Amino acid sequence: MDFQTLTEHEWAKVDEVWEHIEDGDLEGARAAVDALVARRPGHPDVRIVEAAVALEEGEAAEALDRLRGAERSADPALFFYLRALAHFDLVRFEAARADAERALAVQPDYAEAHDLLSRVLEHLGRHAEAAEHAEEAARIDPEAFPAPLEMDPERFDRLVERSIEELPEKVRAHLHEVPVLVEDLPSPAMLTAEDPPLAPDLLGLFVGRHLMERSVSDLPSAPGAIYLFRRNLLRVCPTEEDLVREVRITVQHEVGHLLGLDEDDLERWGLA
Repeated sequence: MDFQTLTEHEWAKVDEVWEHIEDGDLEGARAAVDALVARRPGHPDVRIVEAAVALEEGEAAEALDRLRGAERSADPALFFYLRALAHFDLVRFEAARADAERALAVQPDYAEAHDLLSRVLEHLGRHAEAAEHAEEAARIDPEAFPAPLEMDPERFDRLVERSIEELPEKVRAHLHEVPVLVEDLPSPAMLTAEDPPLAPDLLGLFVGRHLMERSVSDLPSAPGAIYLFRRNLLRVCPTEEDLVREVRITVQHEVGHLLGLDEDDLERWGLA
């Protein structure tokens, strides 16, 4: 199908979608992209922003569907980057790697693609290559992609122990029955245990039955565990002070899940 280029007005609406996304205004982004779709359904450049909004809404499978037919968009690097991001969110790491590399083949200085490829390679166990792409992302855009904090596992474990000791007593009381375990990254099995999969970048995870589901008649069983993911935490924390704060918040967040709180409850408690 031969699509005419978007008009100046339509490109302005595309820019409006990106501005809403940058501002975190998903309702505004959705309204703007729906208006574009009504005007130019199926246009490759409209499909691109449709996919971007779907990704922001946590709908990676929908984003992949929107990207079908967007190969001829005006920005092929963006097309490959968004498809790589959708594959990453769906825990399809090899497909994500291939598309992130395609984005960089088109645009070698694409900081977001370097950062994404670094995260993908971490999950594929290719840590030296991951570090190279993280460094390149930081070189291109140091404000958006500061270099991940470096810390050996033993020191990280000690920091976690100190952070737990500083938690409020009402939070620490619940940690007597669930261990806090540190892993480098969440395993694919952990991520795909739910549908849709959990985000590969998640910082912590409570695995087990929360207290509201238990009763005195329950048979004895493993109490579950709270997991902290070291590499993900180091990546989002540029300083040790940030790391201490993020570990504390993450443990409290997962204790909230142990207590049976959902994401809305956690946000009201200041633990989201």
